[in-house]
Amino acid sequence: MAVVHCETTSGVVNPLAEMASVAREAGCACFVDAMSSFGAMPFDVRADGIDAVVASSNKCLEGVPGVSFVIAPVALLESSAARSLSLDLAAQWRGFEADGQFRFTPPTHVILALEQALIELDQEGGVAGRAARYRANHQRLVTGMRRLGFRTVVDDAHQSDIITSFFYPDDPAFSFEEFYERLRERNIVIYPGKLMDANCFRIGTIGRLYPEDVDALLTAVRSVLISRTAPAG
Repeated sequence: MAVVHCETTSGVVNPLAEMASVAREAGCACFVDAMSSFGAMPFDVRADGIDAVVASSNKCLEGVPGVSFVIAPVALLESSAARSLSLDLAAQWRGFEADGQFRFTPPTHVILALEQALIELDQEGGVAGRAARYRANHQRLVTGMRRLGFRTVVDDAHQSDIITSFFYPDDPAFSFEEFYERLRERNIVIYPGKLMDANCFRIGTIGRLYPEDVDALLTAVRSVLISRTAPAG
């Protein structure tokens, strides 16, 4: 059973332990996509009953994109049967064990960037430290956006600190394209589109962002809203 820990389509956090329990009851292995959560959202592979986790060098690790990795028991890796030459994880594992080399041209620059990113993660206090900063960013964002009249899409009980979806304002004249462009003119760039049917947009709160960055965003949003409602002339 494949599970996504944090859904960047909406910002929903899925309950890994409960879902892994369902997989075990069904006799399935539990494979977790932690691309958007690894490094800032703690979970326990053994305690939660997770069989394999895949993540990447960017997102919450704050490296650059270009390499992914898998955490799984060796027996599970060795027993896997890939139908792709380049994505044969078991073959790559055997290659590492034999000579320590990548089977194909390695992303050396990305790996070095990841090494530095992991050093900086440790300096920030590890997963707990980074999670605290992202949580503060998220709470500051949601509080400010609600004061400006925006409503969140996801219930607080299921909301991540990674990314937050907001409904469009009730104003029928609201245009997200105009909203996006006016924010960009103020040097604020948010996600350019949505992945749900609901009329909403998303704002991320991860990466090298701090309270002053969230405040700058909120100031820009307030400015755009005022400029839309200001009388002509």
